Amino acid sequence: MTSPSQFGSSGSYVPPGYGVTPAGSAAPATKKVLPENLRTAIIVVGSLALVMVVVQTVNWAMDYRLDQFGIEPRSWSGLWGVLAAPLIHGSWAHLWSNLVPLAIMGVLITVGGLRQFFAVTVLVWLVSGLGVWLVAPAASVTVGASGVVFGWLTFLIVRGIWTRTWQHILLGLVLLVLYGSLFWTGIVRVAASDITGVVTVSWQAHLFGALGGVLAAFIVGRADRQRRAVAA
Repeated sequence: MTSPSQFGSSGSYVPPGYGVTPAGSAAPATKKVLPENLRTAIIVVGSLALVMVVVQTVNWAMDYRLDQFGIEPRSWSGLWGVLAAPLIHGSWAHLWSNLVPLAIMGVLITVGGLRQFFAVTVLVWLVSGLGVWLVAPAASVTVGASGVVFGWLTFLIVRGIWTRTWQHILLGLVLLVLYGSLFWTGIVRVAASDITGVVTVSWQAHLFGALGGVLAAFIVGRADRQRRAVAA
């Protein structure tokens, strides 16, 4: 004879222990392989990339007249370029060369949370742009997101120094192996070439972007350690 509790609401028989969770116990948690914020990261970074593609399309259609809104060193009007320059590119090849690493680094940062993404991005964006405004050659105009890319990359590489988590340290080592040569080719070699001739790559944006990444890693890493210490 079956008890009433063994019947579902439709009157069908439910074997004991089948499809029910014992009272007082929680349903077993499912393990997630991908980070929880991955979807948000893809949307946020994808939106930024889309804005850059739209700006480049307009710039191309206008015969690259938007380049005038780049960073003009030591010019008060050129300060607006600090905000606008990373969204503007001098050619489609210039855009694509930045877009792929930007997407990778941006997603890796954003999975750590939107607050982290915005804090790191604002700091890197401003430090890179202001550095160009201060030290780039006179009468030059700098555009492109490579300073932000260098800042994001540097942040991801050195963040583990202050967070002291093995995941951040391991990721930093992997990125250093994969992209570490960019610091030589994009900063040291270009800066050396700038002494003997005219170059079209802004090593200043790369250098100050990287410095902004170190500063962001220090601030965010220390805050992360303090937060985990309080939670413990």
